[in-house]
Amino acid sequence: MLFSSATFLFAFLPVVALLYYLIPKRCTAARNLFLTGASLLFYAWGEPRFVLVMLLVIVSSWLFACKIEASAKSARKGFLLVAVSVDLTVLFVFKYLGFFTENLNRLPFVRLPVPQITLPIGISFFTFQAISYVVDVYRGEAAQKSLWDVMLYIAFFPQLIAGPIVRYSDFADQIHNRQESLQNWYRGGYRFAIGLGKKVILSNNLAYVADAAFSSVGNLSFSMAWIGAVGYSLQLYFDFSGYSDMAIGLGQMFGFHFLENFNYPPSSVVLSRSCGGGGISRWAVGSATMSTFRWAAAVWLQNDGSTSTFLWFGC
Repeated sequence: MLFSSATFLFAFLPVVALLYYLIPKRCTAARNLFLTGASLLFYAWGEPRFVLVMLLVIVSSWLFACKIEASAKSARKGFLLVAVSVDLTVLFVFKYLGFFTENLNRLPFVRLPVPQITLPIGISFFTFQAISYVVDVYRGEAAQKSLWDVMLYIAFFPQLIAGPIVRYSDFADQIHNRQESLQNWYRGGYRFAIGLGKKVILSNNLAYVADAAFSSVGNLSFSMAWIGAVGYSLQLYFDFSGYSDMAIGLGQMFGFHFLENFNYPPSSVVLSRSCGGGGISRWAVGSATMSTFRWAAAVWLQNDGSTSTFLWFGC
């Protein structure tokens, strides 16, 4: 289910918002449980079977985080490594196993069947969200004893399929202590509308420009090449920016505040320059610190015992 779809705009969002605010404000646990159920329904709308994949990642990360917190310092690093390995293995199988097998088949005398695996939408986002939780617990954050709270953090529908990846330390306090008000609802709705306009009016129409410019590469003129390049760049810009605005706006409508993660990326001189919240870059995961998210996919366990997590951005 896409934020710009009629199903989301005219059915899912109004019904979820109405039912959510019908629950008494003092019943935060009931509201959280409802949001968790709504988020699972949101993800299951297109491919229900992939909810099991997400639940596998969530449950394993929750269990390992509890184990890390309860373990002696000498054993914590080992549990962290296993937890991250499990999450990255799930990501590798669904996203890269076919590509890896195809490349292996280029070697002499290697003839392996190439698996045809459907890619679950947003798998990179919820996998790295889960890794962020485990790493934050390893670094000293209190592990959530409630599986439902961890499930809300990882599966919360505003940032589930297109980010931004939100650090657990930035989200944890808001699970049970957040400000829900009519003013926040209006501000969030306005931000969501701005993002929707960027996506539907600008990004989608710029895609037609780029496609038309590159439709005949063999006869591509200098001017059309520039039109296509600029059109495609702007299409990506407004697509990322629009989804970021919609995610932040939706979160605010339910009382959650995500850090800004998209601050004029084309004007950034250095890739790693952070935006308002201290992010990986102006393009992507602004709510994570540079020591937590970088452009790779591994966990580097340094000799001095500190840990840096390396991630790449993609869905």
